Amino acid sequence: MSARCAAIVLAAGAGTRMSSDLPKPLHPVAGRAMVLRLLDTLAAADAGPVIVVIGHEADRVRKEVRSGAPQPERLIFATQPQQLGTGDAARVGLDALGEVPEASDVLVLPGDTPLLRPETLTRIVAIRRRDGAAASLLTARLDDPTGYGRIVRSDSGITIVEQRDASPAESQIDEINAGVYCFDLAQLRHVLPQLRPTNAASEYYLTDAIDLLARSGQSIAAMTLNDPSEAMGVNDAAQLAACEAVLAARPSPS
Repeated sequence: MSARCAAIVLAAGAGTRMSSDLPKPLHPVAGRAMVLRLLDTLAAADAGPVIVVIGHEADRVRKEVRSGAPQPERLIFATQPQQLGTGDAARVGLDALGEVPEASDVLVLPGDTPLLRPETLTRIVAIRRRDGAAASLLTARLDDPTGYGRIVRSDSGITIVEQRDASPAESQIDEINAGVYCFDLAQLRHVLPQLRPTNAASEYYLTDAIDLLARSGQSIAAMTLNDPSEAMGVNDAAQLAACEAVLAARPSPS
């Protein structure tokens, strides 16, 4: 990146479906905690400062991340007292970020996406800057999109509909939201206070920020992954094993 981009990593969840006493961000993928794999990727993309939003077993996660992160001096930890959704977590992270004069944009991404590549993050930032968009986001096309938010494209732009809120027609869409965004920092500060928990989960969805920006006339850019495996998240032991298999099959960096 030619100019520094800040980042907010959402790593506050308990991960109850993991059926483990280990906090979700600390589950290892090929021997390294998945949140640390993501921080490796952010370091390789030269992102910083990096806000890590923690919640469940916050002290344990903070200690492990601080001791294992590649650039601990770039890390700032922020605690989300209650897990009220990705929009609330982003707000907690943004409050901790404060004013960063050298950063005009911020990546927001989940801590359970260990397969992202540095060049992917570099590209999504470059696309937002090139297009002058309020935000850019990653999408992927999946044979089975079950569980993911769907990308709904129309003449008025892009919106994201979560699985539990999707209509039968929207549920048939195979283009999914990877949960990785690059926001213009000022636009994100403007839109987050407008989020409301008016959805089936009664949570603050970060995806609603995209919808609000689009409805206000702001442009949203989308980048579709060539390798959809990069969008893989980890919510249970089966997905953890799937991520390990993908990582094992990747060629080693030259």
